[in-house]
Amino acid sequence: MHVLYVFVGGGLGALCRYALSLMISPSSKGFPYQTLAANIVSSLILGFLISYFLFKSDHYNSRLFWVVGFCGGFSTFSTFSAETFQLIESGSYGLSLLYVLMSVVSCVLAIGAGIYMGSQILK
Repeated sequence: MHVLYVFVGGGLGALCRYALSLMISPSSKGFPYQTLAANIVSSLILGFLISYFLFKSDHYNSRLFWVVGFCGGFSTFSTFSAETFQLIESGSYGLSLLYVLMSVVSCVLAIGAGIYMGSQILK
């Protein structure tokens, strides 16, 4: 039964990621804004969920659905890695470094912001 929670949550997360990518125009300069946005939003949600489940530790199935499934389906490390490799392969070394730094820093900050928001809302 646990697999079903992860499966459905992952499908919903992937659909949300796809919808977000449709709302953001691809960059003509090759910068992967769509993936960056998906990973930042997913990190923010994950941070909030971390706070939520600290207070509601008895909701194992909900955790599987939202944290493992939804956030796992919404965020995309493999696409981030492939896009970084494509930027390097095309000779856009500065852009690839900018993408890596922006992704790591902004996603870590988004996790922190989500945790903070959750701790303030769920007190």
